[in-house]
Amino acid sequence: MLSATVREAARRFGDLVAFVDPDGTPLTYRELDRRSDALATALAARGVAEGDRVVLRLPSDTRYVVAYAAAAKLGAITAGLNPLLAEPEQRALTDLADPRVVLDDPAEVGELVADGEARMADAGPPPPLPADPDRPVAIVFTSGTTGRPKGAVFCERQLAAVALCDTGGAWASPGRPGPAMLASTQFAHVGFTTKLPWYLRLATRTHILGRWRADDALRTIAEQRMPSIGGVAPQFALMLRSPEIDRHDWSHVETVVAGGAASPPALVAAVRERFGAAYSVRYSSTESGGCGTGTAFDADDEEALHTVGRPRRGVEVSVRDPEGRPLPAGEVGELWLRSPTQMQGYWRDPEATAATLVDGWLRTGDLASVDERGLVRLAGRVKEMFVRGGYNVYPAEVEAALVAHPAVAEAAVVPRPDPVMGEVGVAVVVPADPGAPPTLEDLRAFLADRLARYKLPEALRVVDALPLTPMQKVDRRRLAAQEAEAAALEAGA
Repeated sequence: MLSATVREAARRFGDLVAFVDPDGTPLTYRELDRRSDALATALAARGVAEGDRVVLRLPSDTRYVVAYAAAAKLGAITAGLNPLLAEPEQRALTDLADPRVVLDDPAEVGELVADGEARMADAGPPPPLPADPDRPVAIVFTSGTTGRPKGAVFCERQLAAVALCDTGGAWASPGRPGPAMLASTQFAHVGFTTKLPWYLRLATRTHILGRWRADDALRTIAEQRMPSIGGVAPQFALMLRSPEIDRHDWSHVETVVAGGAASPPALVAAVRERFGAAYSVRYSSTESGGCGTGTAFDADDEEALHTVGRPRRGVEVSVRDPEGRPLPAGEVGELWLRSPTQMQGYWRDPEATAATLVDGWLRTGDLASVDERGLVRLAGRVKEMFVRGGYNVYPAEVEAALVAHPAVAEAAVVPRPDPVMGEVGVAVVVPADPGAPPTLEDLRAFLADRLARYKLPEALRVVDALPLTPMQKVDRRRLAAQEAEAAALEAGA
């Protein structure tokens, strides 16, 4: 589906610009097709064949897009790595993918494209693969609740379903440019990996930032007069704080889409007012393929501010008790989703797959209720994971790294509400020597080469002992409540 979409988009849209690199260099639809053909030819010469894995440790720019399309043209499976991950994390995920090839040097991609073009002069491009809806296309990594990485597998079938969910499967008119867009996520993220086909089908022109910054994002949105802005809630919070917000006319903005999770009501109201645009909250997950629920652009305040909307096209929701039995409207339980966009399963992890995919349903691990209007209201998480700035953080993983510090005897990590990032991690630490407790700076420096930056705690609380439940487990609920109370007191100060 992806490879066929790349070829068809080149035929329909030709020299229209598909992507613009951070330095302003454009990549047309025709060039994307030609360069990915060339790279596929060079990779085939290295032995890459259908079913092999190609790990991409590349910046999120046009070279990543070309490499992803090239792998798809060979029937290989792309496993993208988030560059924000620390080196040990990247090595672990690479080992899990068990790749035929690792592309981690942008210059090498250019060299391979040149080599492939020379080879195509004699042999032509690789022949199109026969259609196979069950052919795996991509592995999107997501950490497990214990820090053990998992890879969500998406096939051609899921990518086609995502395009149908997001666009109705439509194609833009040949030769007519589509809307300008801003790339708001790393390309290894599910928000790009599964959605690239519909970008191409709509003849979008996607502008890439080398690193997302609110000032740069706002300038690009204004200069390109983008009709829709996509991102996660913390990005919009940072936009509102940027001086650039007052330097531009936003009358061209029609819609704002905040993906991933719920947005604070105050943020929704502020963004709607500042941009003069409709705001849609989109709830989804990596495993769901990036499609779940969403609030309507014309939603009333109750829906827009306090829910994550209704199921999107092709998505079903169910709220279940711990035994998996459906609950009536209004009762809180675990949110289950069923959709043709959801992952095929976890890469080489049948146990985790069986625990997450049950009778065709995806267990989200999130607590929610559904009211009489069919609106979904989130109520917390079954799992301990929290979301910082759109990225999932699993406390057990951070805690394991913290207790390796010589000054730490015990540690727990809990979220604290944050007006910008949504949630940030707080390290609650029992020091090995009460007379010489570690500082936050000590701990962050120690963790910097072990974990991704977004996983590092942003506050520290030193205690004599961690509170325990009657079952002698760390009382995370009490710790989280204490941090929420502390955040509220600071906000009111």
